[in-house]
Amino acid sequence: MKDQINHHLTDALLMAYSAGNLPEAFNLTVAAHVSMCDECRARLGAFDSLGGVLVEETEAVEMSSGSLNAVMERLKEPVEGPKMQNKNKGILPSPLQDYIGGDLDSVRWRSVGMGVKQAILPTSRDATARLLFIPAGAAVPDHGHRGTELTLVLKGAFADEVDHFGPGDIEVANEDLNHTPVADIGEDCICLAATDAPLKFKGLIPRLAQPFLRI
Repeated sequence: MKDQINHHLTDALLMAYSAGNLPEAFNLTVAAHVSMCDECRARLGAFDSLGGVLVEETEAVEMSSGSLNAVMERLKEPVEGPKMQNKNKGILPSPLQDYIGGDLDSVRWRSVGMGVKQAILPTSRDATARLLFIPAGAAVPDHGHRGTELTLVLKGAFADEVDHFGPGDIEVANEDLNHTPVADIGEDCICLAATDAPLKFKGLIPRLAQPFLRI
């Protein structure tokens, strides 16, 4: 699958992820894509290395008098060890399995109509991450964007006015894009979508339902 990924993250997103400047929902989506994409993982490694060089060349700043004691006290606090899971199997990449506590059978879907389901993931409030289940051949209502939307395909595929997106592909949408994603006929489509602002739906019914569905 990794050799078939045709749509990648932008340099700006990878650099922001490396610098720790993205909302949690975007961090999750970027991490999931990077775990599936050799090319973006290599580019991220280059940005991480560049960041390390910049840190080494930055002048030292004097720490406050209580900084060391505060760190030592934190180190005394008990830390729960990571829960061991077999993350090498299943549909979802490891970063998503950490959030869900398992694979697709652990997802708590909620119907949003027309066979489409979603599961909102627990992230910080500055952006939202959700899993989307789109039945084969079904369409997401025509919409635009008030901010940025990242959509990562995990299973199946969809097509819109931009291109065709299959497993591992990520679409980066902004205020300039209005589209109607349609799942391929042959297979249900499952995506991870992250948004930092509400979508702009053209239809009346999606607009009325929007506050309740938190889209």
